[in-house]
Amino acid sequence: MSADPNYKLLLDSLSTAVVVVNSKLEIGYLNPTAEALLAVSGERILKSPVTNFFLETESAIAAMEDAVRYQHHYTKRRAKWQLHNGQLITVDYSVTPLQDPPGLALEIQPLDRLLRISREEAVISAQETTRNLVRGLAHEIKNPLGGIRGAAQLLSRELPNPQLHEYTDVIIDESDRLRNLVDRMLGPRQLPKWAKINIHEVLERVATLISAENIGSDQSHKVTLKRDYDPSIPQLPGDQELLIQSVLNIVRNAMQALSESATPGATITLRTRIQRQFSIGRQSYPLVCRIDILDNGPGIPPEIIEDIFYPMISGRAEGSGLGLAISQQLINQHNGLIECESRPGNTIFSIYLPMEISHAET
Repeated sequence: MSADPNYKLLLDSLSTAVVVVNSKLEIGYLNPTAEALLAVSGERILKSPVTNFFLETESAIAAMEDAVRYQHHYTKRRAKWQLHNGQLITVDYSVTPLQDPPGLALEIQPLDRLLRISREEAVISAQETTRNLVRGLAHEIKNPLGGIRGAAQLLSRELPNPQLHEYTDVIIDESDRLRNLVDRMLGPRQLPKWAKINIHEVLERVATLISAENIGSDQSHKVTLKRDYDPSIPQLPGDQELLIQSVLNIVRNAMQALSESATPGATITLRTRIQRQFSIGRQSYPLVCRIDILDNGPGIPPEIIEDIFYPMISGRAEGSGLGLAISQQLINQHNGLIECESRPGNTIFSIYLPMEISHAET
């Protein structure tokens, strides 16, 4: 590579990550895109084994050695690499043998952003489909419920024996309960009242409410609330009351899960950060506010982790399965999104809110 500066200039300008290794799989060259992808400095790692900077399976390394030995080309899809800094990335890569001197050229395409966009679009689409289904179902349920309730009230007036009113009261109460359940499934009906808000005021309001609810807990169920704020985050457009409700639903779920599991040292952390050049679905934003709600509880069961934002899905025996669905809907109204990663001892709900929205009335 160093012998022909024209090739180096060409490869340096590519948006595709390119790494060249010798027959011992030692790095001879990597372009700036590859440096950014692998989080390394090219000059410092020359002649170092490529396996020092990303780790795949032993069979994958053996395949590279065979490609050098037998001079064959291959492509691998959706490979999982662990970088030297512990980061996990998903890539497609093609391996091309070189003859003089012998070695390999690796062309690497990172997939994490594309996979994330695809996943977010699926979540947003599924949420919209679910909302439309719930709206239609609510209409079909509430109409006959109104008739049942009205008929029970008329029947109650005509009953000769007052003791029989107990049965009509049950019909009326259960009709009201089902109507309220349907209303909760529909979520808030009002549109956001746009204004410039301080996201930390939202979080502090949630912290105050959660702390008040936590006062009555016995010592073994006490939950510690921690803050990790970035005070430099400017005001952003949003509806403060709707955002409070959205965050409160998530934090309350975390507190209930910690209390029910009697997690030792139960802790919830509220964290804020700025993300730059961040995409939500296919829309790119120069600045996004990320709110993380972390807890060290038992985690969300793997079998429901993909479905927790749908109505009536809950990992708790006493859960209604509506809080997270409503939170996602409220954040969607702010052009944002909620994501979740969970394993025992570490559950993170991340809320992404654009710092600027073109149609917001501020």
